[in-house]
Amino acid sequence: MKFSELTVEIVKKQSFLCIGLDSDIEKIPEHLLNLDDPVFEFNKQIIDATHDLCIAYKPNIAFYESRGVEGWKSLEKTVKYLNNNYPELFLIADAKRGDIGNTSQEYAKAFFKQMNFDAITVAPYMGRDSVEPFLSFTDKWVVVLALTSNTGAQDFQFSWLPDENLHMYEKVINESIKWGSNKNTMFVVGATKAEHLKHIRKLVPNHFLLVPGIGAQGGSLKEVVVNGINKNCGLIVNSSRGIIFASSKENFAQAAREKTLLLQQEMKQLLKKYL
Repeated sequence: MKFSELTVEIVKKQSFLCIGLDSDIEKIPEHLLNLDDPVFEFNKQIIDATHDLCIAYKPNIAFYESRGVEGWKSLEKTVKYLNNNYPELFLIADAKRGDIGNTSQEYAKAFFKQMNFDAITVAPYMGRDSVEPFLSFTDKWVVVLALTSNTGAQDFQFSWLPDENLHMYEKVINESIKWGSNKNTMFVVGATKAEHLKHIRKLVPNHFLLVPGIGAQGGSLKEVVVNGINKNCGLIVNSSRGIIFASSKENFAQAAREKTLLLQQEMKQLLKKYL
């Protein structure tokens, strides 16, 4: 998906919401468990109920890999269903890959060619040659982990580098913007770190930021927008558990839609005010 297509979808839907399909089979409604593929059916109903209110979906690959072959089948069917029925939506593989060049090349083939995702999250710790293979695909995106929403972010990401007078997460951003462009590179910045967004936006004024941590993790949507919005919006805000597990009963899809609509309406008002 091109940069322009993504921005058009944001304006059209007055939304910059991404729904995380962290579809834990132990949490999906019990009445689905007797089906041949309960996870796919769960995803399908969530997608059908919410697709007009969001711009992206982000399956967390761990919840599919952990189920082996059956999990991969659920993932493949989900991606195929989205591509066939809602091709305007942006699909992010939350896989956090990153390895030596030839290995990253194979990961890129898996998610961009075989699975037809638009983007993949990448851990940049191994440096440039571990990320560049993902950037070699046309109209595909790399989402670099920069400042994450988990408490363990304090362990390394805020480490001070006195010789360079910056934090580790700042070095990651400063280096990785050299590898691609704002047309194929995004950065993960957690909503629970919203107070740092204003500074990060100065480092990457024209890039999209993928912002997890809204909803169950307690991040503030307004704070994210105030500190992180740019002229093209430049934000993709993710909510996972707060939407998809809004209900564990047979009305789960409707409950998910209601939660999604609340976020979309809040985004609509914020876009009017700040864009």
